[in-house]
Amino acid sequence: MKNKLFIILITLSLIPLTAFTAWGNSNECNTENPIVLAHGMAATTDMLGIVDYWWGIEDALENKGAEVYKTSVNAMDSTRNKAWNFSSQVEQIIASNEADKVNIIAHSHGGLYARDAISNCGLASKVESLTTISSPHRGSSVANLIMYQTPDAFKDILGDSLDLAYAFILGDSDPDSKQNGYELCTDYMKNTFNPETPNVNGVYYQSYAGKNKWSAPNVIMQPTWIYMKAQEGDNDGLVSVDSAQWGDFQGVKDAAWWSAGCDHLMEVGHLFGYTPGFDHEGFYQDIASDLKNKGF
Repeated sequence: MKNKLFIILITLSLIPLTAFTAWGNSNECNTENPIVLAHGMAATTDMLGIVDYWWGIEDALENKGAEVYKTSVNAMDSTRNKAWNFSSQVEQIIASNEADKVNIIAHSHGGLYARDAISNCGLASKVESLTTISSPHRGSSVANLIMYQTPDAFKDILGDSLDLAYAFILGDSDPDSKQNGYELCTDYMKNTFNPETPNVNGVYYQSYAGKNKWSAPNVIMQPTWIYMKAQEGDNDGLVSVDSAQWGDFQGVKDAAWWSAGCDHLMEVGHLFGYTPGFDHEGFYQDIASDLKNKGF
């Protein structure tokens, strides 16, 4: 009896060790090409050394075997300026690890300047895939409201104030908040940007959208969600489901049945990791795992 008890205790003691080893060695996100993260507007990757734009996502991917790099461009600037800066950073990433190509995962405006970098800034041959998450490929009615329904004098003051704040606080180099705003308007995206930024053969494009169901989980997104609901239908508080679709559309993320939904902030793990009903880390792990299964 003592011998059996001893064997049982030894077996039980080994189970968590075995499980821990298996989890630690997971390679389900070990894509053929490195993953590059491209952030959205009004923020940088690392803000003031305190706020990580990709809250917990980089570690979650690396814990599953991914090789991850974060890029950082001006928080507020024209899409083209961001695209050139982003392209230069990707070139450096490729040179540093001797990779041939990268998989880009981009949120919000990141999807637009990544597209521009691929189509117009010489990055096409260096990109295997582009995954966009709630990127306004057809613009946003919130941008229309701000840029077309606001008095010019106020826009000038607001734009100059934002430029000063972003340069002083986040270190933007010669930011251009007004241009950033105009280039997210629906008419610019549909009539100028998209025709001048066609998909490139050989690059795989896919997209996801977020959606609030009956409210915005983050209260600061409530006014814009209500406004966009009337203007464009289902949305995440800043980008509509229709506008987010580009390339192979992989579906809408609206969190658990009991959650109000998945808004624009929750898609990257905010506020500060609190994403009720939505596993933001698991979402990005699933994206990377799918890219790996596709051979990317």
